[in-house]
Amino acid sequence: MFVNKLITFGVPILSSLLFFGCGGSDSENEVEETTEVIEETVVEEEVVDNEAANYSVDTTKFDSTSLESITEVDCTLSNGESSTCYSITVTGFPSDRTELGPFCPKTSSTEAVNAGKWFDDGVLYDLTGEFIANLDIFYGDSTWNLLDGDGNVKITDTQESCEAAARPDVDAAYNNYCVQCDISYYEETTGGGVSSTFLIPTTPIPRTTAGSVERSSVGVSFNGVTLDAAAPTEAILSAYTIAAFDDCVGHVNPFAGYHYHGANHGEGTCPAVAFEADGHGGAFGYAMDGYAIHTMLDENNEEESDLDTCRGHTDEVRGYHYHSAGPGENLFIGCFMGETVQVDQPGPP
Repeated sequence: MFVNKLITFGVPILSSLLFFGCGGSDSENEVEETTEVIEETVVEEEVVDNEAANYSVDTTKFDSTSLESITEVDCTLSNGESSTCYSITVTGFPSDRTELGPFCPKTSSTEAVNAGKWFDDGVLYDLTGEFIANLDIFYGDSTWNLLDGDGNVKITDTQESCEAAARPDVDAAYNNYCVQCDISYYEETTGGGVSSTFLIPTTPIPRTTAGSVERSSVGVSFNGVTLDAAAPTEAILSAYTIAAFDDCVGHVNPFAGYHYHGANHGEGTCPAVAFEADGHGGAFGYAMDGYAIHTMLDENNEEESDLDTCRGHTDEVRGYHYHSAGPGENLFIGCFMGETVQVDQPGPP
């Protein structure tokens, strides 16, 4: 089954929900279908310089193999003004990789090289067999036990079990499981993904106050993968499950396919993003407001010191742009400093 989704600001999309509504909603424990516009988050004194901010979206930054199409269309922005946007349809499978994972470790002795990641309280952990075996200690709760009697990790290794564990009301049979879904359950062809369509302003329009990112999608990466909003870790943990990520802090769900919840370029199987000519952190995608998102650190392994609440700043080379949060923070950016697209679009059936 090959699914195409239209992703715009203010449009609740189940596509970003993984395991209890993954990708962000007003409630981490419920999946709601609504077409209401999400309220803006007011951030005092976070105003973007109009002249410095208007650097147009450069569609040539996308890997051509990650794209199904890019077209220019009319659109209405979140401030009610008419504008032009790029309608960008991506394949949903990272163009810079040949396979996904690893995700869940197989046994209590599986080492980091053969296992994925998990994050908690801002820290990205290697999801080794030892980590799984000690979840009761890590979370201070003896209910945790993801191992069977032979030291094997209990994993959702079929489409049926994946989807039973992915429901907001997790099937009790899959409590204490490491949850992973295989892209082959949902791809159209071998090595394919689940396509998504994004509407992004051709030229960013600064807002006077910042907009909320608590929604289905924060943006799209140049390799064709959705940058999703925060995963509802509290809801995941309440069912004594671990929704495993790979080295790129990405995983698969039954509707969205493969998507990211953090940026961890250059570790393990996750390709690095090249620094820019002046040593600045490299761009790896666009936010839904049309501003580029760059890596957290520059070539000196340092973070920019003048980032605003949204994790953005302005320079003469790039104009206004964002820098991603750390890989374990369950976050890309803190808010939108540009107008996004507002379209009343019903959620998927």
